[in-house]
Amino acid sequence: MAALSAWFWNEKFWLPHNVTWADLADRAPGVEYPKAGHLLAALPLAVGMFAVRMLFERFVASWFARSLHVHPKVEQRVQPNAVLEKVFTSNTKNPNSRHMDGLSKQLDWDVRKVQRWFRQRRNQDKPGTHVKFCESMWRFTFYFCIFTYGFGYLWQSPWLWDTRHCWYGYPYQVLTPPLYRYYLTELAFYWSLMFSQFIDIQRKDFLAMFVHHLATVGLISFSYANNMVRVGTLVLCVHDASDILLEAGKMAHYAKYQRICDLLFVLFSVTFFVTRLVVFPIWVLNSTLFESWRIVGPFPSWWLFNFLLLVLQFLHIIWSYLIARIAIKTMRGKVCNDVRSDVESSSEEEMTTTPVQKVENGTNGHCANTVRSRLHETIT
Repeated sequence: MAALSAWFWNEKFWLPHNVTWADLADRAPGVEYPKAGHLLAALPLAVGMFAVRMLFERFVASWFARSLHVHPKVEQRVQPNAVLEKVFTSNTKNPNSRHMDGLSKQLDWDVRKVQRWFRQRRNQDKPGTHVKFCESMWRFTFYFCIFTYGFGYLWQSPWLWDTRHCWYGYPYQVLTPPLYRYYLTELAFYWSLMFSQFIDIQRKDFLAMFVHHLATVGLISFSYANNMVRVGTLVLCVHDASDILLEAGKMAHYAKYQRICDLLFVLFSVTFFVTRLVVFPIWVLNSTLFESWRIVGPFPSWWLFNFLLLVLQFLHIIWSYLIARIAIKTMRGKVCNDVRSDVESSSEEEMTTTPVQKVENGTNGHCANTVRSRLHETIT
C-alpha cells in the first residue's frame, strides 16, 4: 500500500518541476495549502446535505408545490394479475408485439387491454409532478445559493478580473476559509447527487448521469489536490449560472406556468450558449492553456487537467447543438419526444394534455409549448 500510495502521489506528476509535497506543508500559523486529506470532509458533508434535502423537499418544497396547485399524484393501482406481474418484474416491462399476442391468448384479453395494463403498471411506479417539482426546487435552491456565495467571493478576488492571478505564485497559493467552504460544498453536493441518484426519478440516461457525476467529483478533487482551485472556482461559477435557470424552468413547467417557462427557456438557452461557448473557452480555457503555460509551464497533471477541460468543452458543444436543434424544431411547430422522459403517458397527463399523435388535428401550438418546456428535462 505504501508503494502504491507513493506511486499515485508522485510529485513529478502532480507538481511543477522542482516542487515537492514538503514545500507545500504549512509554513506558518494561518497559512494553509490544499491537501488531499481535506477532501474526506466532503463525504460526511454530503450525507448531511442529503438529509437536509429530504427535510427540505418534505416540508418546504412540498408546501410550495401545493401552494402552486402541484399536488401529489393520486395513487392508481392496476388490476392485479399474477401472469402479467411476473412478466413485468422479469425486466420485460415493454413486451414486443409477439409477446403481447401470446399474453392476450393466454389471458383471453384483448391485446389493447394487455398493452394498457403494462402502460398503467409502468406509470404506477413513476413519480408524479409533485415529486419532480420538489426535486427541481431543491436543486434550484442549492444552485442559487452556491452561485450567489461563489460569485460574491469571486467578486472580491483578483483572478475574477485578471485570470493570470490563477497562476501567479502557483502552487504556493494560500487556501482561504471562504475558498475552502465553496469548493468543499460543491464537491459534497455532487457526492450527494451520486447517492440520491438511486432514489431520484429514474431516467433512461441513468448510467450516463452517474458517470457525469463521477467525472465531476473526480475533476473537482483533482483540481483541489494540485491546488488549481482558483481556476476551479471560475469553472464552477460558469456552470452554475445556467443550472439555476434550468431548474427554475422545470418548476414553471410542472406548475403549468407556460409563459414563464417559455421565458425561462429563452433565458436558459442564451445563458447556456454565452457561458459554455463564449465565456468558458475564451476566459477559462485561454487561462488554463496559454496563460498557465507562460507563467508556470506544463507538467504531467497540467496536461491531464487541460485534457479534461477540453472534453468538458466538447460536451458543451454537443449539448448546445441539442438545445439549438430542439429550439429550431419547436419554432417550426414540430414535435420530438423527450429522450429522458420518465413518464410515458401517466394518468395525470392523459387527463390534462393532448396526445402527440393529435398534432396534425390542430394542436400544434400546445405541443410546441410542451416541447419547449421539456427541453429542461432533456439537457442537464
